Amino acid sequence: MGKPTGFLEYRRELPAYKPVAVRIGDHKEFIESISKIKVEKQAARCMDCGVPFCHSGCPLGNNIPDFNDMVYKDNWQAAYKILASTNNFPEFTGRICPAPCEASCVLAINKEATAIEMIEKNIIERAYKEGWVQPNIPLMRSNKKVAVIGSGPAGLAAASQLNSAGHRVTVFERSDRIGGLLRYGIPDFKLEKTVIDRRLEVMRAAGIEFKTKAYVGKNITVESVLNDYDALLLSGGSTIPRDVDVKGRELKGVYFAMDFLRQQNERNAGDTIKKEEIILAKNKHVLVIGGGDTGSDCVGTSIRQGAQSVLQIELLFQPPKGFNPETPWPQYPAILRTSSSQEEGCQREWSVLTKEFVGDANGNLKAVKLVDIEWVNGTFNELEGSERELPCDLAFLAVGFLHPQLEGLLSELGIELDERGNVKTQKYATSKTGVFAAGDMRRGQSLVVHAISEGREAARKVDIYLSGSSVLESKEHSLISVVD
Repeated sequence: MGKPTGFLEYRRELPAYKPVAVRIGDHKEFIESISKIKVEKQAARCMDCGVPFCHSGCPLGNNIPDFNDMVYKDNWQAAYKILASTNNFPEFTGRICPAPCEASCVLAINKEATAIEMIEKNIIERAYKEGWVQPNIPLMRSNKKVAVIGSGPAGLAAASQLNSAGHRVTVFERSDRIGGLLRYGIPDFKLEKTVIDRRLEVMRAAGIEFKTKAYVGKNITVESVLNDYDALLLSGGSTIPRDVDVKGRELKGVYFAMDFLRQQNERNAGDTIKKEEIILAKNKHVLVIGGGDTGSDCVGTSIRQGAQSVLQIELLFQPPKGFNPETPWPQYPAILRTSSSQEEGCQREWSVLTKEFVGDANGNLKAVKLVDIEWVNGTFNELEGSERELPCDLAFLAVGFLHPQLEGLLSELGIELDERGNVKTQKYATSKTGVFAAGDMRRGQSLVVHAISEGREAARKVDIYLSGSSVLESKEHSLISVVD
C-alpha cells in the first residue's frame, strides 16, 4: 500500500448532508461533495492487511485495496479501471449499497472502517467527468441474440456483460421507462434518475437495444420471444408484496409501500397521476409498517410531502446498539441503525403488532390499533394493557416481497419454481433449455449489489451456453488484470 500508516494518521470522514430543513424541501440527492484531497486521505486509511476480507464481504468481489491504492496515489483512471472490472454500475452501488464490504474491513475490528462506498462513488463520478466511461463496443459480434426480460439492476448488468461478449442483446421492460427497482422503487433523494439515464446512454451506444412498454406474456407473446432469440434471461424481480392479515385492511388509506414510492417517482418525472389514484401524505398522520430500507424510504418521502406525523413500527425487537455478539466481524452486523430519512423527523417503535385499521363511515382510514409484544423463544405474546388507538390517515405496508409474478410469463414458460415461489435454477439455468434467471426473481428479495452480481454471473452462464466457453469476468473465475 502507498500509505502503510494511513489508518493511524487519518480518521474516517464522510461528506456532509444538507441540513434537514433544506433537504426535505425537494426530492433531490442531498449528500454534499467532498474534496479530492479528502477522498485520497480516506483511501490512504486502507490497511496493508494481508488478507482483505472486504473482497468476500462485497457480493461483487470488488478489488477494493487495489482501487484504494490507486486513489491514494492520485491515479484515478487506474482506480476506475479496477473498479469497473468487477462492477458495472458503481454509480448505483456508491449511492444505495449498505456497504457489507465496510463491515468486513479489517480496520473495522476496533476502528471505523475504510470509507469504501464513498470512495467508490467518487471514482465513478470522476470517471464520468473526465470522459473515461466509454461504450464497451465488442470487436466482433456473434450471430446470437439474447432477450433480457426485466430492466432492473440484474437485467442491466447481464445485458452489459452479454453485449461485451459480442451477443446482440435486447432488454424488454413492461413499464414506460428503463430501470426497474432503480427507477421506480428507490426515491430520487437517494438516487436521482439522471444517474440511470446517463448510464443508459452509454449502454445504448455500446449496442444494447431497449424496449419499453414491452410486457412479455401480455402485449408480446412468450412464443415470439422464444422463437426470435437464442437465449432468454429472466430478471423481472420479486414483485409480489407481502400483505398483512389485519382487520380493516381494505380501507382506503392502506397501501403497499411500493405503490406509494413508485407514484412519487412518477410525479418527479413529470407524469400525471389520476385523481382517484393519488396517494399524498401532506397534513396526514402516517404509519409505516416495517423497519427496513423500504419503510425508511416511505418515511423520507412522507416527510417531503408534508406529513403531519410519521410513525414507523417494527414487529421484531430493537437490535442492539454498537455491537451484536450474534453477528461478529466480519459478518454484516445486525445492530441498530438510523437512516437519513429517520433522522428527518420520525418516531420509531419496536416489538409492535398492528391489531386493526379503523375506518370512518366512508371507508377511509382514520386510526390504527397497536399493541406491544414480547418475544419468547421465537414467538411473541401481546403485553396486557399496552393496546392503544392512534390517529392514522395513511398506512404503508413495507414488510417485504413474496416472489415474482407467476401469471403470464412464468406460467406460460412452464418452468419449475422453488418452495418459495421463486424461479428454480441450476447454475442460473431454469428447467427450460435456453432460459436462465437472475436477481430477485431467482434468489428472492435482496440488495441491488446482489442483483448486479447475479446479473454478471448469469451472463457468464448464458455466454457458455451460447458459445461453449466464456471470457466474461466472474467472482468465481476472476481475471487478474494489471494496470500500467
